[in-house]
Amino acid sequence: MSHDPQSTSKQTLVQIASYNTNLQAERGLPQDLVDWLAPTLQVSSFLARERRAPDIVAVGFQELLPLHLGLAGFSKHVIESRNALILSQIEAHAPNKERYSLIAKIVNVGVALLVYGRDDGVGRRACDVQTSWTGCGPGYMGNKGAVGVRFRVPDEEGGVGEVYTFVCAHLTAHAHKNASRIQDYHHISSSGSNAPTTMFATSHLFYFGDLNFRLALPPTHALAAADQLPRFVETISTDDGRASLREFDQLVRERDVYHSIFQGFHEGEFWRFKCSYKYRLGEVDTYDPKRMPAWTDRVMYATYTDAPNSGAHESGITNVLYTAVPSYTTSDHVQTHRGRAPPPPAPAPPSTPTATVPLLQLPDGYRPAPDPWTTAKRYTGRTLDRVVGYAWWLLTLLGAGSALFGLGNVFLSLGLWRWWDWRARAGDGEVRLP
Repeated sequence: MSHDPQSTSKQTLVQIASYNTNLQAERGLPQDLVDWLAPTLQVSSFLARERRAPDIVAVGFQELLPLHLGLAGFSKHVIESRNALILSQIEAHAPNKERYSLIAKIVNVGVALLVYGRDDGVGRRACDVQTSWTGCGPGYMGNKGAVGVRFRVPDEEGGVGEVYTFVCAHLTAHAHKNASRIQDYHHISSSGSNAPTTMFATSHLFYFGDLNFRLALPPTHALAAADQLPRFVETISTDDGRASLREFDQLVRERDVYHSIFQGFHEGEFWRFKCSYKYRLGEVDTYDPKRMPAWTDRVMYATYTDAPNSGAHESGITNVLYTAVPSYTTSDHVQTHRGRAPPPPAPAPPSTPTATVPLLQLPDGYRPAPDPWTTAKRYTGRTLDRVVGYAWWLLTLLGAGSALFGLGNVFLSLGLWRWWDWRARAGDGEVRLP
């Protein structure tokens, strides 16, 4: 594959990372991100014949901190420490000592998104920044859901430029709950914007995270039985073996066969890297036998130059790199990341700057509408989050770190109080003879 270096240099290089930290809080991310940053810089050097720093860096987290703390809203400290670490590491590994600014950050329970831009380009020009969140759990709670960041980058010639939208999601888990994941996706699609629009009202859309889609092998498949995990692991250790399993990926089937989700989205060749789930904690590249491995952590994308009915791999966005990083061992997921370049802006005469923002072209017959009840659903979920979170947090404090022991302590305390009250009443009723 060859690329025109001058054409490549005009494209916006976007680097995306997604990581489910397995409720590890500050333990879920190593202090050195070179394993994540360096590969993209090396590939960008091959494409552009020079080491090029990304123009935009988007980092998404799922299960950012223990669930009871996330529900209670105690995520500020964790997200601030993440921001400081990521920003320092991006700048430390930038090939030409480029500087970056935080464009926006947003967190809801355990789903978080931080987006950075280079100070000599996108970071300086980004405007009209919006953030959004929604929950997909019971009663729209945020144990599952999504957060989003949207901003506009004006043309250097004075035109309105283009709009970038990033969505980080954590969908329902477990292989048998595929229908719930589909429902989550449509809920996020219709409620992922603060304005009376959907997430599709943008020039470039990136949707990523722990999407939790699994491999649905038919019962007759040679690798379907639980005792076939060693053979399964051996199969996914080769390119041909992984390619043979692609057709059983739930996301691929729903998008390409049933057309139920991700209409208009594209994806790189995810089967080129090993499954990102489920790993044993503390071990490199070792799968946990409790779950069949799967590509749960994914990055989807769409851009306004894509034909509305084009194939899943036909996009104006160039896939620079799509891989997983197995060296991070504090989670049962490995971090996935992708470097990609949206198409360069269409040339226009300096005297006629663009007056309208180019928007995505959606497939025929697909016109998602915003949910008029979005705000009510969000704050219903937020209220339930806080009620459950504070109660859970209090029980954890009473139980010295265990909510179960805390609940036991509550019942024990009530029992002791009732016993003491009974003794006091019994003592007051005694008659003493002279």
